[in-house]
Amino acid sequence: MATLPLEGIRVANFGWVWAGPVVGQTLGFLGAEVYKVESRARVDLTRMLPPFAGGLRDPDRSLSNHACWAGNGSISINLKEEEGRELAREFVSHCDVVIENFGPGVMNKLGIGYDDLRRYRKDVILFSMPAAGLNGPLEKVRTYGLSLTSLTGLDSLTGYPQGPPVPVENAFSDPYNGIMGAFAVITALNFRKHSGKGQHIDYSQQEAIMQMVGPAFMDYELNGRIAEPQGNRHPCAAACPHGVYPCAGDDRWISIAVARDEEWQALVKSMGSPEWALVAGLNTLDGRLAASENLDENIARWTRSFDDRELAESLQRSGIAAAPVLNVADLLHDPHYRSRGTFVEVRHPLGFKETIYGAYVKMSRSPATVDTGPAIGRDNDKVFKNLLSMTEKRYRQLIERKVIY
Repeated sequence: MATLPLEGIRVANFGWVWAGPVVGQTLGFLGAEVYKVESRARVDLTRMLPPFAGGLRDPDRSLSNHACWAGNGSISINLKEEEGRELAREFVSHCDVVIENFGPGVMNKLGIGYDDLRRYRKDVILFSMPAAGLNGPLEKVRTYGLSLTSLTGLDSLTGYPQGPPVPVENAFSDPYNGIMGAFAVITALNFRKHSGKGQHIDYSQQEAIMQMVGPAFMDYELNGRIAEPQGNRHPCAAACPHGVYPCAGDDRWISIAVARDEEWQALVKSMGSPEWALVAGLNTLDGRLAASENLDENIARWTRSFDDRELAESLQRSGIAAAPVLNVADLLHDPHYRSRGTFVEVRHPLGFKETIYGAYVKMSRSPATVDTGPAIGRDNDKVFKNLLSMTEKRYRQLIERKVIY
């Protein structure tokens, strides 16, 4: 098997919750040797997310955690203890990259900030991903994924027309930032390869997520318009109809987007050329936009009698952008995802099976190895006794004093 691109790169991942571990997950899929640094003295929030394997509320059995931490190993160091912080610095001296998503200044208080780390590894790359960057008026702001979408303006665009903002439900900014952040690390590794120099990456999660409001931002800069919630309408008024419509069955839906007049004619033909769709004004995008509410009502009456997948396939054959709206249960059984190995079943060392994400970075010559998310301290023996050459006596002492914990 061909060598993965990042084989030989070792990563100390102090990142927690979701964003930081996904940086490690992505680098791990690319071949890096990644170790999540954590402790039972401060159990990571995602380790307490249900569901738990076997129904046992145990931080090592969170199925959600294992899905988003696959690709990371785990060593348990209690950073509340000075011996633990010294042990962390010793470990970092053997690492190429350090990841953290604490608030600004936390790593410095722990004695493992960039200047501290450079004394142990001169060419180390420290990847910091605070909410709003390492400086500026919002430097100290504390956020989670949901509040990040508010700070970036994204929540002002979601909701029903003329209604209040409806915040994005899930903290999708975390995995988005994790994947984007991993490629920032790769850029720094490439720079080090050519220059021999490490660096401190200041990655603002807020500024990365802000790229998603790009069209609205440009509309304001060019036209002075402040975007508002549009429901399912196209944010740039570049397509109509543009929405989701009910289908046969319990809570089944189809999305349909028509951008060109030729696509509208194809949709009309697919619907059997009903009289309401033959009005002359609907032949142009402007005409359809003006009649969008009436269009949506009529299309919804038509779609109700069809199976969502069958209708989507039929419309696609006619050149119309359409897709079934999949729910979570659909994802695991979707033929496309199954074909690509989007989700894989693995057996955890604790004895249970679980379904986790497959490698979303797919390479033809060097496929990634996908393993389950780690139990706390899974790699303690390997790292402390082998990599750091720690004696058995010291190893046991640190465990008894809950430094390795």
